[in-house]
Amino acid sequence: MLSNRIYLQPAQWRLLLFSSVLNCAGEENWVDSRTIYVGHREPPPGTEAYIPQRFPDNRIVSSKYTFWNFIPKNLFEQFRRIANFYFLIIFLVQLIIDTPTSPVTSGLPLLFVITVTAIKQGYEDWLRHKADNAMNQCPVHFIQHGKLVRKQSRKLRVGDIVMVKEDETFPCDLIFLSSSRGDGTCFVTTASLDGESSHKTHYAVQDTKAFHSEQEIDALHATIECEQPQPDLYNPLSLSKYLYFVMFIFCRPLGSENLLLRGATLKNTEKIFGVAIYTGMETKMALNYQSKSQKRSAVEKSMNVFLIVYLCILISKALINTVLKYVWQSEPFRDEPWYNQKTEPERKRNQFLQAFTDFLAFMVLFNYIIPVSMYVTVEMQKFLGSYFLTWDEEMFDEDTGEGPLVNTSDLNEELGQIEYVFTDKTGTLTENNMEFVECCIEGHVYIPHVICNGQILHDCTEELFFRALCLCHTVQVKDDDSVDGLKKSQLSRRSRIYISSSPDEVALVEGIQRYGSEITSLRFYEKTELFKKYFLFRFELLEVLSFDSVRRRMSVIVKSSTGDIFLFCKGADSSIFPRVKEGKIDQIRSRVERNAVEGLRTLCVAYKKLTAEEYSNAQKMLQNAKMALQDREKKLAEVYEKIETDFILLGATAVEDRLQEKAADTIEALQKAGIKVWVLTGDKMETAAATCYACKLFRRNTQILELTTKKIEEQSLHDVLFDLSKTVLRHSGSLTRDSFSGLSADMQDYGLIIDGAALSLIMKPRQDGSSGNYRELFLEICRNCSAVLCCRMAPLQKAQIVKLIKLSKEHPITLAIGDGANDVSMILEAHVGIIGKEGRQAARNSDYAIPKFKHLKKMLLVHGHFYYVRISELVQYFFYKNVCFIFPQFLYQFFCGFSQQPLYDTAYLTLYNISFTSLPILLYSLMEQHVSADTLKREPSLDVAKNALLRWRAFIYWTFLGVFDAVVFFFGAYFLFDNTIVTSNGQMFGNWTFGTLVFTVLVFTVTLKLALDTHYWTWINHFMIWGSLLFYIVFSLLWGGIIWPFLNYQRMYYVFMQMLSSGPAWLGIILLITVSLLPDVLKKVLLNLKLMLFLNLLHSYKLQHLFNKGLLEQLARLIQG
Repeated sequence: MLSNRIYLQPAQWRLLLFSSVLNCAGEENWVDSRTIYVGHREPPPGTEAYIPQRFPDNRIVSSKYTFWNFIPKNLFEQFRRIANFYFLIIFLVQLIIDTPTSPVTSGLPLLFVITVTAIKQGYEDWLRHKADNAMNQCPVHFIQHGKLVRKQSRKLRVGDIVMVKEDETFPCDLIFLSSSRGDGTCFVTTASLDGESSHKTHYAVQDTKAFHSEQEIDALHATIECEQPQPDLYNPLSLSKYLYFVMFIFCRPLGSENLLLRGATLKNTEKIFGVAIYTGMETKMALNYQSKSQKRSAVEKSMNVFLIVYLCILISKALINTVLKYVWQSEPFRDEPWYNQKTEPERKRNQFLQAFTDFLAFMVLFNYIIPVSMYVTVEMQKFLGSYFLTWDEEMFDEDTGEGPLVNTSDLNEELGQIEYVFTDKTGTLTENNMEFVECCIEGHVYIPHVICNGQILHDCTEELFFRALCLCHTVQVKDDDSVDGLKKSQLSRRSRIYISSSPDEVALVEGIQRYGSEITSLRFYEKTELFKKYFLFRFELLEVLSFDSVRRRMSVIVKSSTGDIFLFCKGADSSIFPRVKEGKIDQIRSRVERNAVEGLRTLCVAYKKLTAEEYSNAQKMLQNAKMALQDREKKLAEVYEKIETDFILLGATAVEDRLQEKAADTIEALQKAGIKVWVLTGDKMETAAATCYACKLFRRNTQILELTTKKIEEQSLHDVLFDLSKTVLRHSGSLTRDSFSGLSADMQDYGLIIDGAALSLIMKPRQDGSSGNYRELFLEICRNCSAVLCCRMAPLQKAQIVKLIKLSKEHPITLAIGDGANDVSMILEAHVGIIGKEGRQAARNSDYAIPKFKHLKKMLLVHGHFYYVRISELVQYFFYKNVCFIFPQFLYQFFCGFSQQPLYDTAYLTLYNISFTSLPILLYSLMEQHVSADTLKREPSLDVAKNALLRWRAFIYWTFLGVFDAVVFFFGAYFLFDNTIVTSNGQMFGNWTFGTLVFTVLVFTVTLKLALDTHYWTWINHFMIWGSLLFYIVFSLLWGGIIWPFLNYQRMYYVFMQMLSSGPAWLGIILLITVSLLPDVLKKVLLNLKLMLFLNLLHSYKLQHLFNKGLLEQLARLIQG
């Protein structure tokens, strides 16, 4: 072994090393590769080929800011927002030119918004720094001079040999050298990477798996050639095309089975040794830290559009006032009154420059129509509102001890606007907890509990069938010394623990125990022991032809103790039957199809006996393919195709994957809400269709339409699509969101089934270079189907489907839910992505996580509904109250000669949006329930139609309501107190008293309107609403009742007290508030009366049974507005 290591001279070493590399690599280009010296053992001095390389340390940095760049970087990001940048410009204008208002009126609100946002983002980044430090400072064991040394993770370097113990996570990306297990294997879970909680088997490098001590590992002389870091986490083999291991004068290609990724956890293995190849920010997990493309909600898009509209209104107001000012001043003596004559420099000033300055001054005066504080309020509402979802006890799963997670609060309101739900089947709709049901051997069906009661098994074929199931898998037998404190010898055979990356394999291995066959141990590349009828059979495992999603099968080549060599294969029926030359094919095919219709997962089992010569040829082909460093996967696939032929069919198995609890009720509720549910799965059509019937995606009266490869073989794709289009378009109109929820049970609806091959043909560009016609036709068919099942789908095809629907002309809001790595692309593509049971820790890929599929019902129909209604009301209310605030200022210019005189005091301008009216609407947007949660769960059809509350009609209504209230405030106060003595000492109200009166009516009206719209009252609502009004009164008394030393002049002194001392002022305030709120009161009264009359009419004539229940609910909702 190591004592026989050959030491070469520099020239010989260089020649042999690189000649071996070239022999392995052929003519490949190694520019993008890196050379790693295991244990930092560099080549002998003088070697010309040695080029030192620098690699980063093992520090992980997921934070966005540092102590030094936080302020400039955060300010830059915040001022990229249109509203913030606009207010910054306004603030600078106020500093540069003489404006009617103080710079404080714009600067203070802007400072408040910037500060609150910076604190929030700084806190979130501090948490990231804290997590990074905990990760970077965790202890790691590595080998130095033949001994184990402990140091912090951040100090690891590429080339270090690391020891990892059971239940520890790998500190960086490692090449697996050896393990405590004799067969050189280890078990790994990758839950924090891709959400898969099942155990995966990895294999040590063949030439180093026998090195178990620190001294042996430290004496290793080897180099590793690998490519530069790549972010692809889910296809590491494609990233390892340059990965090979050079030891002595030969090289060995490595694959993903030898690569241990940072973040994965070692399981059921005492310890392993590995060499670091990627560290720190170059690890695959760190490269995947980069943020996904930013998802923006429909509400945010509507906010930006409304903001542009109000910006146009602002510019129009400023332009109109500027023009009217000069029209007003064109009259003699108006431009230069006797009390304010111009100086000589003012008379000589450029008129265009003066007009532009006046325009900017009016912009400053009216700029409060743009609600700068709305953005920070919306952010706070989303952030705080997300806790209501995580605190929901009904969505807590007691089995797993987990509740829902919110990974991004930016999309809360989208949950209430979902139009399409794309869901995976296995593990999402089903439990992914397999149970062995039956097996069919040569047409004979065997059921486990019947076998136990004495059913007779035949001898030869059955023996081969059970032997195939016992040997053809990747299941490992847990070989701990004890389980729950008991020695293995004390345990019965049923207590053995089987570990596999596939729950199907575990179900099969546990199922065949009932037939009398049991695996007692498994050593890959060594031996398998099989216990059968009190006899122990030993098999040498020669080769494993691993399962992949393209072949949909796996095979093993084993050698029995008698020297016979067998190839056992199991896989999907579509991949096994074409390779079978004999056996009871028709009987087994019939049973497989029947089980698939019943929703069972089926596998076919076949074998063939190999001669020594056939095995030798197969071994050579496999070895050559494995040694290939270019297109290795393709060459392996070609070899597998050559080897896996001429099978003898043995039989088939059936495994049940049970439907999740209340999955059917959830889908039915979503469909009643007008949401279309699509199932995207890799399973075969019959199995998936049976699951769809079980979960009520397809109903008994649903007419199933097929767009499958079988149909296309009988007819052309063009003919199939047009036939389906004619069928679904017989009924006029399409099933939109609003109409579908009111469908009658007697009305014909359609369900479409499409497979992956047919989808590829639809998406494939035609010979003339276009694919649009087929896509549009396909979309038209889908729009008129109540449900769609997509089977035999590859992960990228799932994302294609989501993208196709998302980019269709209706631009619907989509949601994708899955449970594993194969669903990540679909989740990232959808507007909202949800990770389910298996993938709860794949946080970076999902927006939300829920324990079970049944929780989707409350998440969308209750929480999503509330989120959307609340934030829509918040946005419209903000624009409304700012129109009420600034329109009186616009009207006031017509009465002050367009002199840019402000109507309100500086303190009121500054605090209106920050203090006086901000907290009540924030609390309203967090607590309001216009309908109870129980009602929403009971009546899903009450879901709000697509962005109905933020459409132009609603926006115009709120805007005109604000204009009406503003006119009432201003002209009501003007006509009530024009030339009228209203004080006890005979004094008249002045300019600031008039503005304070208007402002008082304004604050009370907008706050009481919110109280009028509140349906769900709590003590917090009362405290905020009445407390904010009390705060306004107290502040006004203090602001005008005390001489503040820091003010140069105090124009509001005693103004508020003077106003309150007037009886007519009190009467005017009450009267104007009443008139302003009258439209809202009348609207609520009339709509309630109309609804009551409508329902009474239906009840009186007993016509309820003639109407569909969903239609009644829609009519009632329309009447309610």
